[in-house]
Amino acid sequence: MMSSDQQFFLKWNDFQTNMVTSFRHLRDEKSFTDVTLACEGQTCKAHKMVLSACSPYFKALLEENPSKHPIIILKDVSYIHLQAILEFMYAGEVNVSQEQLPAFLKTADRLKVKGLAETPSSINTPSSIKREG
Repeated sequence: MMSSDQQFFLKWNDFQTNMVTSFRHLRDEKSFTDVTLACEGQTCKAHKMVLSACSPYFKALLEENPSKHPIIILKDVSYIHLQAILEFMYAGEVNVSQEQLPAFLKTADRLKVKGLAETPSSINTPSSIKREG
C-alpha cells in the first residue's frame, strides 16, 4: 500500500512581482494605511508593515508605540525626501536629482532605510525625530 504523506512543493512564480504591485496599489489607494508620517506641515499615509520591513528605525519606533494609528512627526526631514523614501520602500527604486542626492541619502541614513543607509552596528534613535500618537 502506498504512503499518502508525499509532499508537494508549490511555488508562485510571480510572488515578488505581485507583492510589490499590490503594496504600490494599497499605497496609491491609501487602503489599510495604519500610520501617518508628518513633516513640514504635510502628511503621508503608510503601512506599519512596509515601514518596519524597510527600516529598523521605524520598526523599533512602532514596536515601542503600539498605538492603532500613530502619527510620527519627522523633524528636519523635507517632504520631498519623505515622498522619495516612501517610493523607494514601496517600489524598491526611486529617481532623485543629483543636487538632492547628498541630503536625501543623509535623511535615508538617519531613518535607517535598508538599501540606502549604511548598516549600523546598533540601532540608535536619532534625537531629531520625535514620536507622537
